[in-house]
Amino acid sequence: MDIPTDKEQLFNEVYDEEHVPYLSEVPGVISIARFTSQPLRMVIGGEEREIVIQDQPKHTAVYEIESPEILTSTGWSEAVDKGRWATEVREHTFNRRHVLLRKS
Repeated sequence: MDIPTDKEQLFNEVYDEEHVPYLSEVPGVISIARFTSQPLRMVIGGEEREIVIQDQPKHTAVYEIESPEILTSTGWSEAVDKGRWATEVREHTFNRRHVLLRKS
């Protein structure tokens, strides 16, 4: 997801100090990891290339959960709206991507 520059400090503070800890307490949540996109250069077919993905969000979080039902549980529902995330941060986020993946 992306956030306006003037809200980035608040975003990082709330995500790290409130949002992740609250969601980590939900039964069935195994782990949460946050990532920030970086420029990507790699060798493909013997040639170094710059990889550009259009509209790639700056921030990505990966939630490892026991089952998809966690995302519709009462615990998740309460935790996702707890603290300043719902009242001060969420409305400023954009370019959000939600994807559910299963480990093969």
